[in-house]
Amino acid sequence: MAKKPNLSLLQKVIGYQFNNQQLLQQALTHRSAHHNHNERLEFLGDAILGSVIASALFSKFPKADEGKLSRLRAFLVKEKALAELANELDFSQFLILGSGELKSGGFRRESILSDTFEAIIGAVLLDSDYQTTEKYLLNLYQKKIAALSLDMAQKDPKTRLQEWLQARGHQTPVYEVVRSTGKDHKKLYWVNCQVEYQSILVEGHGASRRKAEQAAADRAIEMIETEKKIK
Repeated sequence: MAKKPNLSLLQKVIGYQFNNQQLLQQALTHRSAHHNHNERLEFLGDAILGSVIASALFSKFPKADEGKLSRLRAFLVKEKALAELANELDFSQFLILGSGELKSGGFRRESILSDTFEAIIGAVLLDSDYQTTEKYLLNLYQKKIAALSLDMAQKDPKTRLQEWLQARGHQTPVYEVVRSTGKDHKKLYWVNCQVEYQSILVEGHGASRRKAEQAAADRAIEMIETEKKIK
């Protein structure tokens, strides 16, 4: 197994002191490094994160409908947002990665950072209880939740792009997977988005085909927005 990180320092960084240090060790361990990796903890962390954020949004926006609440939750728990929190906590240096991931710069990869963030949340839950984990998460998300407004509850990029094009009589986008890397459980996808309007062709990538398509659609929207023609 890879060299053990300084868990005492890490716990100061993330603001939580573990009773069971093995849980934190496992949460930091990528599948490439050891069979006792963090994917089960990631699954658990993803679930509790969604629950805590949903409850916080439900309280903050008492008049918002389900669609807006869902989009705001997605905005807060998407891969990029979790990777940003991971970088704010600066725990990339503590990740336990296999030699291949180390050589390829895995400690900087958003997918690995976000997965590890979720795994740590799962570990906190097992180490404590729901109420403690909820309090911990709300403290981490305090600034992000405070900065939210209903204006940010936009539809996802694919939906926005398709609806904008259809409303103006243009052809809908065509998405094509151009390549993928990695094993089945941790693939990265690259997808082209071709838009007949303005002959746009852009590429997006992500940890799933859906995420790659959303990233490509977002880039297409950015190109159209430069002409100030999409809302």
